Amino acid sequence: MALILSVLGKHPQFGENCFVAPNATIVGDVVMGEDCSVWFNAVIRGDVNSIRMGNKVNVQDGAIIHCTYQKNATVIGNNVSIGHNAMVHGCTIQDDVLIGMGAIVMDRCIVHKNSIIAAGAVVLEDTVVEAGSIYAGVPAKKVKDISQDLVHGEIDRIANNYVKYASWFSEHNDAPGAK
Repeated sequence: MALILSVLGKHPQFGENCFVAPNATIVGDVVMGEDCSVWFNAVIRGDVNSIRMGNKVNVQDGAIIHCTYQKNATVIGNNVSIGHNAMVHGCTIQDDVLIGMGAIVMDRCIVHKNSIIAAGAVVLEDTVVEAGSIYAGVPAKKVKDISQDLVHGEIDRIANNYVKYASWFSEHNDAPGAK
């Protein structure tokens, strides 16, 4: 069963049809929308500030979402995929974004809509990722613009696939709000 804990009187809240893997950890001031999924060994820590997640967000295996004490909350929009072993910390991720496997997005970053952070990229503090672009490297820099075909072909495809994958586990799901 997933580890879901209150911290300082704040308990995670789940929208309808959410999947939380049995060994995921979600604590404190975390609010997620509908059709979200939190996968194996993922950690979402709303212990030192708030974490807000929109609809159809998937937090893949080993990913970490955290924030900064009394400074930076984490806000994640709709239709966002956070890849395996990625770290999202004290930043804002707008709608329709893919954070690649092993990527790191640091405090006070803003990742605008229709963007991709490439696998292994490190988005340094205070970086503003342009809408409709791909950022890659260490430190991450813009490498190209994204076509609408790529936005709908990759970003939407991955987010929709994770809603489907989560449905495969619905009979084993103990998360509040699960169907």
